[in-house]
Amino acid sequence: MKQHIAHIALVVDDYDEAIEFYTQKLNFTLLEDTVLSNTKRWVRVAPPGSSGTGLLLAKAAGDEQKSRVGNQTGGRVFLFLYTDDFWRDHANMVAQNIRFVRGPVEEAYGTVAVFEDLYGNLWDFIEPKVH
Repeated sequence: MKQHIAHIALVVDDYDEAIEFYTQKLNFTLLEDTVLSNTKRWVRVAPPGSSGTGLLLAKAAGDEQKSRVGNQTGGRVFLFLYTDDFWRDHANMVAQNIRFVRGPVEEAYGTVAVFEDLYGNLWDFIEPKVH
């Protein structure tokens, strides 16, 4: 048997502002933006050079989903973005006014910092050590 996780749904407040943040500030690639109805789109983004799991940007519908925008995990780090050059990408993110809330620090597993996306979801940004 062969399986993989294809997408992770990220609840957002607005499709277009989320697309702008991920593509313009984090340099993600817009993989798909398909209109499904007057209120729903199928929007997928992924980090540059990625061939694995991407994000499905899902616009919050209703009060309960809206209450989860920016806090899908109760304040824990939610997503993990790996890079091949921490300092290059960190400098680019700082230049894009990405808010870092922890780090950078050197850990046994690599260089890591924590940043917030446009809604406040926490991400680990990591350059893993090569063994």
